[in-house]
Amino acid sequence: MKFGLLAALVVLAGCRQAQPFGQPATPAPIGLEAAAIQAGIIPDPASTDITGLYARETDRVCIVPSAIAYRIGVTVDYDDSEHCSGSGVVTRVGETLHVTLDTARTAAGCRFDARFEGDRIVFPGRLPAGCQAVCQDRASIAGLALDRLSDAASEASTLRDPRGKLLCGDDGRS
Repeated sequence: MKFGLLAALVVLAGCRQAQPFGQPATPAPIGLEAAAIQAGIIPDPASTDITGLYARETDRVCIVPSAIAYRIGVTVDYDDSEHCSGSGVVTRVGETLHVTLDTARTAAGCRFDARFEGDRIVFPGRLPAGCQAVCQDRASIAGLALDRLSDAASEASTLRDPRGKLLCGDDGRS
């Protein structure tokens, strides 16, 4: 009986594929961020929709789907004389957001790439000079880092600038 049990264990052990000593059973992710994504601690930016409302203090960004890309709106409100607000379009390639804000006051335009980190959007610290057209006085949208408050397009589409203009929706005044 003991011999039969031992023989069965040897046969089963022979069927198992050998792993080198000290190697994990699953491939190890490369980098801390990859490990956090694999563990489910942070969302995977590659598979997360960008639609939503993002905020930090008085800074807000809305992103909603449109017919050709996504609509984006940005508002930064320091006080009555220093604020920014603008809207435009954004397209996504991986973790890069290609942002184009409408700047009727300047021909230079406002085009830049922001970073999408799953539940966070980060604007670059330096923006083209044309982006200052969406701001008053010394206010700026450079370096914005915003966390997602909501992933609902209906909520994001209600974001308004200080004058009441919808930034991601359409109420006839945008």
